[in-house]
Amino acid sequence: MLRISKLTDYGIVLLTHFAELSALGEDETHNARQMAEATSLPLPVVSKILKGLVQERILVSQRGSKGGYALGRRPEEIRISEVIAALEGPIAMVECSAGPGHCDVEASCRVRDPWQRINRAIQETLERVTLADLVSGAPGALVQIAARQPDAVPADR
Repeated sequence: MLRISKLTDYGIVLLTHFAELSALGEDETHNARQMAEATSLPLPVVSKILKGLVQERILVSQRGSKGGYALGRRPEEIRISEVIAALEGPIAMVECSAGPGHCDVEASCRVRDPWQRINRAIQETLERVTLADLVSGAPGALVQIAARQPDAVPADR
């Protein structure tokens, strides 16, 4: 089964909550405890995710009594692919999709190229989805994003 980790899933839940607050005009900072309560996620996990997202500049942090976390950019500028990469590492369906030298049999593998094309298609789709798309409430928007064909890949490639 292919699935993102629970940590990444929670990270996206937190970011969508930040985006919803931003849409309501509540762009001030929110601390980890507030975010944990608002999303019903465990505080230690929320703290870990928020720190990781700050490290990747998806969130910004502010210290002090009015400190906390806020989106580092507008929701329309935060791509889901970068969120997944920030929390999971490179998006790769199979070892060789992460780059050369990750698999012992890649030199003789007959399915390496097809898997890399599949991986590129998934990566390109995730790059077209933004945080704003997830919170827009328009279910058709994501279907349209997934249906867009960037450039047709020749079958003999």
